[in-house]
Amino acid sequence: MLNGKRVLLIVSGSVAAFKALELARLLGKAGASVTGLLTEGGARFVTPHALQAITNRPLAQDLWSLEEEAEGLGHIALARGHDIVVVAPASADRLARMAAGMADDLAGAALLATTAPVLVAPAMNWAMWAHPATVANMAILANRGVHVVGPEDGPMAEAESGPGRLSEPPAILAAIGAVLEETLPGPADPGLEAALDAAIAAGEDAGGMAPPGNPAAEDADVPAAPAAAPLGSATPALGDVPALRAARPAENAAAASAARPLVGRHVLVTSGPTHEPIDPVRYLANRSSGRQGHAIAAALVALGARVTLVTGPVALPDPAGTVAAHVESAREMLAACEAALPVDAAVCAAAVADWRVAEASNGKIKKREGAAPPELRLVPNPDILATLSHHARRPGLVVGFAAETDDLLANAQAKLARKGCDWIVANDVSGDVMGGAENRVHLVTRDGIEDWPRLPKEEVARRLAARIAEALA
Repeated sequence: MLNGKRVLLIVSGSVAAFKALELARLLGKAGASVTGLLTEGGARFVTPHALQAITNRPLAQDLWSLEEEAEGLGHIALARGHDIVVVAPASADRLARMAAGMADDLAGAALLATTAPVLVAPAMNWAMWAHPATVANMAILANRGVHVVGPEDGPMAEAESGPGRLSEPPAILAAIGAVLEETLPGPADPGLEAALDAAIAAGEDAGGMAPPGNPAAEDADVPAAPAAAPLGSATPALGDVPALRAARPAENAAAASAARPLVGRHVLVTSGPTHEPIDPVRYLANRSSGRQGHAIAAALVALGARVTLVTGPVALPDPAGTVAAHVESAREMLAACEAALPVDAAVCAAAVADWRVAEASNGKIKKREGAAPPELRLVPNPDILATLSHHARRPGLVVGFAAETDDLLANAQAKLARKGCDWIVANDVSGDVMGGAENRVHLVTRDGIEDWPRLPKEEVARRLAARIAEALA
């Protein structure tokens, strides 16, 4: 799968660093050549000897080592000599250093100097992952095109559980393959190569293509070979070798452009619910599963877009090819969205809570026998859709969602005017839509309303992605 690919594996300081050894083994088994780079923190969890033994290559550790520099393990050599840079695990500290562009150790310098794609696999305590600083750092990295896999939700080293667990090595391996697939050149065209060989041979046989450096041939008054019969109405004659060389790649590029019309475009997608804390164990939320938003993100990636997915708490994996920022609250979601700007389009599919508790309790609010329930004072959450629609760096296309139970189209049209966005995807959620597999939507624009039939959410996503591609074109 990864035959001949060169992977720089940076292992940073996390208790999950032991999984990097299994990842290195899987990479080698898949045919990749792996160079291990152990940070100071990483070396507290994994020994240099173990990582070097599994990669079967010299280990990189020290920015200032003359020996490593001489062995081709200096930061520039590492940055230039690999097809992908993978940070697994990526600790909160390492992500912060990457976001700040710090280069005070070998890993930071190599990451700053590389032009190869970068993939991070975060691993940290759930509270560190949810902290606004980490959320902002992930949004910054997403805006720079850094790829992300995970983290997963599950048990942690501190006898706690939550989002922040390092993805399993097979999942990271699959993500590496997906990232490299995006950057691989297309397959060789045997037909074109055969045609070129035939053209060159025909030219040489007729004397029209003298070998360079042959004065006799250059001085001889030999007529050029006549053009051979065209390969087809749109293909140059075989005698026109430069044009022939240019034509097929142009055709391939045109076909690729038609299949992936969003290549070069950056789209922001929000998905899932938000959780607004009441106390450490309770929160305000809604029933959104994130299935529709995640499907939209995947459909946009399929059309070639670079997608930043800002997602609330869901039980879904991040769609392959997206750069995901995981958030909890509406305020965190807004911060991540603003950090991702500028983008070409924004699709606000998340079901953001309209209100939050004015002052969340630091301790669990206890139920007292005979006492009245506590009074919760609610305040409005930031309006993400309206903020993006009126932002100084407003996306060229802003798409909102209207989940209604009554007067669907009237409410959707009013929301379109009130928020200042370009489109509203309206859906009736009085049935089994939230958490279900299908959806029936209406696309409301300033030009009118498109009524779509009930479809699987993945098909709704594909249709919407195609409409976005048309609008951006």
